[in-house]
Amino acid sequence: MRYWPDERRARWIERDRRWATALHRASTQPLVLQLLVAVSRLGDGGPWVVVMLLLPLPLLGGINGSMAALQMAAVGAVNLGLYLALKHHIGRRRPFVDCPGIRCCTRPLDSFSFPSGHTLHAVAFALILSHHYPALAVPLWIYAALVAASRVVLGLHYPSDVLAGAAAGLATATVLLVCWP
Repeated sequence: MRYWPDERRARWIERDRRWATALHRASTQPLVLQLLVAVSRLGDGGPWVVVMLLLPLPLLGGINGSMAALQMAAVGAVNLGLYLALKHHIGRRRPFVDCPGIRCCTRPLDSFSFPSGHTLHAVAFALILSHHYPALAVPLWIYAALVAASRVVLGLHYPSDVLAGAAAGLATATVLLVCWP
């Protein structure tokens, strides 16, 4: 019994490619490109580690800082394992490899596209940080949305990669917050 008929799968892939191509057109705008490259680089692992190291400092993270940092580290470790397993098991090639008209606008951190690890972590960390610092919720979620958009516009991911990463990040962070309030 087939779970996903071939014609339905083909339509999904074609739709995903069309959306990726349409969103990638924004990369022709120099200011948009510069902004999204910067946002994307801030979504790399290093800046998140810095945030986790700074949160326990009393002047920066307050009384919630240590707990927020521990929860970020825990969900980050789980998400890294999930991300690596899915990336290497699925092995989906990046849009700039498979789609004419899409170019790579910044260096990818690995070879495969599904799911978007940047989006996975940005959404998970935005949820955890919003939980501990509600006043920062709006800028955190705007940042997470920009990270997600940047990955498609820069030619590194398909929209479905970003949606899967966002869903996984939301799920893992929600489970963590429910089980470890």
